[in-house]
Amino acid sequence: MREMSINCMGEKCPIPVVKTIKALNALTEKTLITVIVDNDTAVSNLSKLAKSRGFAFTTETLAENQFAVKIEADASETPEADPDAEAAVFCGPAAGPTVVVVSDKSMGGGSEELGAILMKGFIYAISQRETLPDTILFYNGGANYTCEGSPSLEDLKYMESQGTTILTCGTCLDFYGLKEKLAVGGVTNMYDIADRVMSAGKVVKP
Repeated sequence: MREMSINCMGEKCPIPVVKTIKALNALTEKTLITVIVDNDTAVSNLSKLAKSRGFAFTTETLAENQFAVKIEADASETPEADPDAEAAVFCGPAAGPTVVVVSDKSMGGGSEELGAILMKGFIYAISQRETLPDTILFYNGGANYTCEGSPSLEDLKYMESQGTTILTCGTCLDFYGLKEKLAVGGVTNMYDIADRVMSAGKVVKP
């Protein structure tokens, strides 16, 4: 069996998948393709690619932030596909931090009392997830949740202790007279909020 290696260290999705698809499309004989990557997302996407084409594959951790995905590809079984179109299927959205945005005291329309109960439940629910959000941003009415008297302080303090960044809009704290009552996280500005939202891989707004 022929062997070939593709070095994708430092390459983000969809580049490792695109390079691998191009190599698969160019095969003329049975080949063991070893793709070297530096992130879990690439390992997952390359594994999905191999499965979709019916090829045996293995993954291996070579060192910290260095992985090998080995695909046993047979040229006779390799359907040619458009690299960019197929990469979009496996990679999906660009990887990035998960940002939760809380902009109101109430969740959803209708009863504000019910909405406040739902928001408290939502914050508790995300604090119980195995994977916590990278950042939670609070602005406008949502600023109340990071201040003294908030029913969600313990949940937010727990997430902060686990590495979640908690930030509240300073202009909003000033507007509502809450600046001296901030009880968890830090103060931020709208430029930073916009930057974090635009740079996020996923934005969740209840």
